[in-house]
Amino acid sequence: MRLLRRIVVLAVLAGAVYLAVTAIRVVQVAGIDDRGPADAIVVLGASQRNGSPAPVLEARLEQAKALYAEKAAPRVVTVGGGQPGDRSTEARAGKEWLIEQGVPARDVIAVPTGTDTYESLEAVSAEMRRQGWRSAVLVTDPWHELRSRAMARDLGLDAVTSPTRTGPSTGTPRSARYVARETLAYAAYSLLGERGSRLLSKGP
Repeated sequence: MRLLRRIVVLAVLAGAVYLAVTAIRVVQVAGIDDRGPADAIVVLGASQRNGSPAPVLEARLEQAKALYAEKAAPRVVTVGGGQPGDRSTEARAGKEWLIEQGVPARDVIAVPTGTDTYESLEAVSAEMRRQGWRSAVLVTDPWHELRSRAMARDLGLDAVTSPTRTGPSTGTPRSARYVARETLAYAAYSLLGERGSRLLSKGP
């Protein structure tokens, strides 16, 4: 019994250390802003309302628009599906917003697939392979950078990240909650792969 208790204690300590290191990595990678150049800017989806991007998605689209203007990539890919009953998708709402903001329609590609980060990146990876594109600048929230980058690279993309610094997901009062969530989500994905990516709530 004494040996068993020691094993349990060591396992708990090891798990705690792993989570602490992962949390540090989440925060460190959140500070990275890599602006290409790349084949495409990829905007990871977030909620939309009847074709209008909600604040989280709009903040990501603003970042993508700025990157496009800086010529980080010659095109923007929006991604994300819709919920039952939705009149639009995250990808379509994002594409329409970018076009309204002056990005040429020919340079915006919508991939209306995915209800979570892995599904979305899987669809983007397939579309980029079909087009002969390989490198991507991922646009998402800072705390989501580590996990989305890891997934994209595992799916064969040469991926870097350039997060939005505005929007509801970036404010300091809520940072601890987002870091904790992403720490658990990244740990689940690291240990269990695609299956682990679906253990927490849907969406990026």
